[in-house]
Amino acid sequence: MVLSFSDTGSGLMIKNSDRLKGFEIAGSDGKFVWASAMIEGNKVKIWNENIDKPVKVRYAWADNPVEANLYNKENLPASPFEGSVNK
Repeated sequence: MVLSFSDTGSGLMIKNSDRLKGFEIAGSDGKFVWASAMIEGNKVKIWNENIDKPVKVRYAWADNPVEANLYNKENLPASPFEGSVNK
């Protein structure tokens, strides 16, 4: 799954880590699992080896998402979100 972001300022970055945290994806069964993620320009590629066709994604989906670390280069954090794949 690849997410596109708008309003990223001068670009996306990972804060206080060497890997993105806080992303989950779900397949057609709707069950969310933790996902790996990496920044590619103004996009974020998200995957989990056990889900071939993800249909939902969420980020920082907790009451206190302390590990969420997707920021823009102006040091503003990405807001929590949940979304579905557009078909």
